[in-house]
Amino acid sequence: MRHVSRLILITAGAGLLSLLAGCETGRVAGAGPYHVTAYRPRDPSAVKVKVSLAKQNIYVMEGDRSLMAVACSVGLPNKPTPRGNFTIYSKQEHKRSGEYGFSMQGNTVVATTAGHAGGHYVGYPMGYWCEFAPGYGFHQGFVHPVPRTHGCIRLKGEAAAKFFALVRIGTPVNIATAQPEDATIGSKVERVDDSRTPDPDPHIMVTDAAFEKPSSPLLE
Repeated sequence: MRHVSRLILITAGAGLLSLLAGCETGRVAGAGPYHVTAYRPRDPSAVKVKVSLAKQNIYVMEGDRSLMAVACSVGLPNKPTPRGNFTIYSKQEHKRSGEYGFSMQGNTVVATTAGHAGGHYVGYPMGYWCEFAPGYGFHQGFVHPVPRTHGCIRLKGEAAAKFFALVRIGTPVNIATAQPEDATIGSKVERVDDSRTPDPDPHIMVTDAAFEKPSSPLLE
C-alpha cells in the first residue's frame, strides 16, 4: 500500500470513481501547472535533500545554496514517511506500481490490485521515481495541504522531473519533523492544493501519456 498513494476504486455497476490519494500528473489529472525553478549544481556530489514533514517541503541543497524548494505530500499518521538519514539508491523515470493498478479487458479499464487483476494488469504510474528506502520513494503525483500518502513523498508535475534531474544514485536524504530551512526559505515555497482536482481518466493512466514531461527546461 506504500507504493501507491491514490487508488481509484470503481464500484460494480455504478462506475463510480472514488479517490483515496493521488499519484497522477497535473495535466492528466486536470490540475493547473506548478512551475518551479531548479538551479544546476556546481558540484553534483555536494547535493543533499532535506524533507520537512511538518511543513511538507522538500529542500534540495548544495551547501547553503538552495537549488530547489517545493511543496510535497508525505505519509499519513498511521502510514508515516520514514524519518532519518537515507540515500537515493534507485531511479526510474517511468515507474509503475507492482501492487496497485488497472485491469484491462477490451475497452474496459478498472482499478484493481495486482493479485486480483483479471485481464491484463498495468501498474499505477509513479513517474520520476527516486527510491530512498525499500518501498518508499519520491515520485510525481497529487499534492495536498495535509499528509496524504502511504509513506511515499509526492511532488507535483514538473517539480518531480526537476527533482529527478537534481539527484543521483548516492544523493543523501534527511527526513525530519523540521529542517533549518523552514525558518529561512520555507515560507517562500508555493503551496499546492490538489484536493479538488478531478479524477484522471483510467484509459489514459494505462498509457505513456500518464508520464508527463515538463514544458520548461529542467535546470537553470
